[in-house]
Amino acid sequence: MRRVTRNFLLGVAVVLLALLALGALPSYLQSGDPYYLTATPAGNATAGGNASAVNASALADRRYPYTTGALGNASADASGRSAPYWRGPVGLKGAFTHSPFDELDALRQQYPDAVAGEGVRVRHDGTLYRLAVTQQP
Repeated sequence: MRRVTRNFLLGVAVVLLALLALGALPSYLQSGDPYYLTATPAGNATAGGNASAVNASALADRRYPYTTGALGNASADASGRSAPYWRGPVGLKGAFTHSPFDELDALRQQYPDAVAGEGVRVRHDGTLYRLAVTQQP
């Protein structure tokens, strides 16, 4: 193999490995206290005034893993929270990974009438919940 061809192939391999590492590494970066998407009960879903709440059964598990995790851990009497999410150092992680902030922003954009302050109102199993990102040290 000629030296130019070998150097080119080594360069391509280095670039591919760097791209692979850039895609996999950010999910392992952790710094600071974790963030959670928390579902807090806000009343009975059959009561009036919740027509603008998001129907949680219409949300896909793969697209909204933090939302479905928080609602799965919640009950009509107790709050539920999702798996932890750590922001990476230097803000690199946010550009490459999915976060609870992304899910809340997507729900705010898709259902603007369901926005309640910093959170979003969601109906799930006959209960009205308020979803919000919280940080618990």
